[in-house]
Amino acid sequence: MLGRPKLVLASGSPRRLALLNQAGIEPDALRPADVDETPKRGELPRACATRLARTKAEAALRSVRLDEELRGAFILAADTVVAVGRRILPKAELVNEAEQCLRLLSGRNHRVYTAICIVTPKEGFRQRLVETRVRFKRLSDEDIQGYVGSGEWRGKAGGYGVQGIAGTFVVKMVGSYSNVVGLPLYESVTLLGGEGFPTRFGWLSTAGAL
Repeated sequence: MLGRPKLVLASGSPRRLALLNQAGIEPDALRPADVDETPKRGELPRACATRLARTKAEAALRSVRLDEELRGAFILAADTVVAVGRRILPKAELVNEAEQCLRLLSGRNHRVYTAICIVTPKEGFRQRLVETRVRFKRLSDEDIQGYVGSGEWRGKAGGYGVQGIAGTFVVKMVGSYSNVVGLPLYESVTLLGGEGFPTRFGWLSTAGAL
C-alpha cells in the first residue's frame, strides 16, 4: 500500500518472524545483526538483554541507511536471555552445553528476559524489557537425553525452545508466553503502534488465512 511505512526485523530467527506473522505483521525485510552476544564480565541478565537488543538495532540501522528502498523504515530488534539467578545461560550450540543447561534448569525456577528495541523512521530509539518466570519439572536422565537427541535446543537461549517438546517440561509460567519464545507480542505491537506503525494493517488478510 502506497504510503505505508516499512518494517525491518533485525533478526533471522524463524520464531520471531512467526510471532510477528501471528500478530498480522509481515516485515518488509529481514536484517539479521551479526553481533557478539557474549555477556560482559559481571553483566546482569537484564542489562545484557537490553544492551544486545540496542546493539542489534544499531547494526540494522546502519544497513538500512545504505538501502534506498528501506531508508526510513521502522526497525524491530530483540534479544532473549535465560537466567538462573544472576547466571546467564548460553545459547546452546554443543550437546554438552545443552545438557548442562537442562540439568541446571531441572526442578528449578528460572527467568526469561527479552529486550526489544525499536528504531523509528526519524531514528529515535524506544526500548522495553519483559520478564517471564518459568519453572521446570525435575528432569530425568531419559528426559535430558531424549531432548538433546531431538536437536530442538540448538541455538536457543538456555538450551530449550518452549514452543516445542520442552513445553512438556514447564510446570508453571508467570508472564508472557511469547516472551519465552523470543518476542513479547503485546509489548512489541504496543510499542510499534505507539510510534505510528499501522499494526492492524494485515489483520483482514490474516483472518482470511485462518
